[in-house]
Amino acid sequence: MPEWRTFSGLSDYQATLVAMESRAEAIAQGTAPEAIWLLEHPALYTAGTSARRADLIEPDRFEVHQVGRGGQYTYHGPGQRVVYVMLDVGARGRDVRCFVRALENWVIAALAEFNVQAGVRAGRVGVWVARPDRCGADGQPREDKIAAIGVKLRRWVSFHGLSINVEPDLAHFSGIVPCGIRDHGVTSLVDLGLPVTMADLDAALVTTFGRFFPEGRMHPDGVTPPACAE
Repeated sequence: MPEWRTFSGLSDYQATLVAMESRAEAIAQGTAPEAIWLLEHPALYTAGTSARRADLIEPDRFEVHQVGRGGQYTYHGPGQRVVYVMLDVGARGRDVRCFVRALENWVIAALAEFNVQAGVRAGRVGVWVARPDRCGADGQPREDKIAAIGVKLRRWVSFHGLSINVEPDLAHFSGIVPCGIRDHGVTSLVDLGLPVTMADLDAALVTTFGRFFPEGRMHPDGVTPPACAE
């Protein structure tokens, strides 16, 4: 199983990126175990390989980092749990779609620990929740993104990963078009009325991880957890 590490405070983005790529290379070489890092960054925007300049609405608001992961513009900042996932996808079956689906379902399962019904949507990256209390421009209930996913593989080892909104300043997302999607908003666990802490979310991520990445394999739709003994 991977080595888990939780970083305190706010982690410098560029320094973390260098360290993550170094760890991914060591995993590929067989000199370090798989790893999952849990951290927070200072407020910043990142531009993935598909980012469109028109989606950077306020280029001078925060630092903008060009990164090699898939996807478009995303925001990172205090109150958002960033999860860097460095796994040997080659040893786990070499199925990239399976890997991404396992990441999505892992997030969905972790959120379900707080009774949040989240899911993925065709044509939209990330993990979403329905907002029956809020309507969009078409008068239909709005859907808001609560988690973003963007990964890269090198020598079949993954890096980058996902981010889950616990209690970030949601106004900071207004400087970009998050992941290029203009018709829907963003939310967080606290915005949904749930007093969830970062430690609570971390515990849920640890608890649910093995359902989707059991014993060096991938199970994209999850393994049913054993029933509790009476």
